[in-house]
Amino acid sequence: MQSISNDVLQVTISAKGAELQNIQHLENGLEYLWNGDANFWGKKSPVLFPIVGGLKNGEYKHNGKTYKLGRHGFAREMEFEVTNSTNQSVEYTLTSNEQTLAVYPFEFDFKIIYSLKENILTCTYIVTNSGNDNMYFSCGAHPAFAVPLTNNTTFEDWFLEFSSIENVGKWPLSNDGLILQQPIDCLNNTNQLPLSKSLFYKDALVFKNLSSNKISIVSTKSPHGLTMQFNDFPYYGIWSAKDANFVCLEPWCGIADNTETTGLLEQKEGIIKLTSKDIWQKNWQVTLF
Repeated sequence: MQSISNDVLQVTISAKGAELQNIQHLENGLEYLWNGDANFWGKKSPVLFPIVGGLKNGEYKHNGKTYKLGRHGFAREMEFEVTNSTNQSVEYTLTSNEQTLAVYPFEFDFKIIYSLKENILTCTYIVTNSGNDNMYFSCGAHPAFAVPLTNNTTFEDWFLEFSSIENVGKWPLSNDGLILQQPIDCLNNTNQLPLSKSLFYKDALVFKNLSSNKISIVSTKSPHGLTMQFNDFPYYGIWSAKDANFVCLEPWCGIADNTETTGLLEQKEGIIKLTSKDIWQKNWQVTLF
């Protein structure tokens, strides 16, 4: 377990999956991350790589071969190496190996950097194609934030506030986690989404091309909350396990297969093509108050 801190925040991360374990605000005493209660959902902030969501029939095809790959890929279950660290930042690296190549035939270095500045936590993803051929991948975040954040409030006292007025539908999921062909109404000329446990009874809310680049978890009954900023993430998921006290805010570069997918990796919706020796980088930030 690695810890980084400054005068405002203390953050701990596990080498397994380079997964956030705690986000503590030293001034207000609040813990912002879900506690990982396995009765609801045992993870806290898994990293999604090299796919986001599930594959049709749990498989994909590339160069005439068929590969099996589980939901959200393998990075969240693998041990990362700490390759750089200071008091306020830590870099984790996962490098392709015999285990990854068996299910994902690309050579890569995947770095995740967590860094602090005042009351802001930044998570940076850096993917390097270390092979000689084009690499195809997706990447995304899945942090679960505690809701209610304060003891004197309930889940329903909190809401999501978007940085722009939204007019978008949510993309429903099939029973096996595939994206259906048509969106259904969700956000209509509003920048607020009230939270309720039943909102997530039919799985995640999946959005494409939100106008917003920030989403906050806030309440009229508390001065505390958080704001996530995400730039150039074309997909976004919002999720909670049934009746659990958390909400996941999930910026994605990639999305689950749709029901009509061909299964060819290079044709997968949202897939990123990275040429040999090229580098891809993206980050999200969360401001805690």
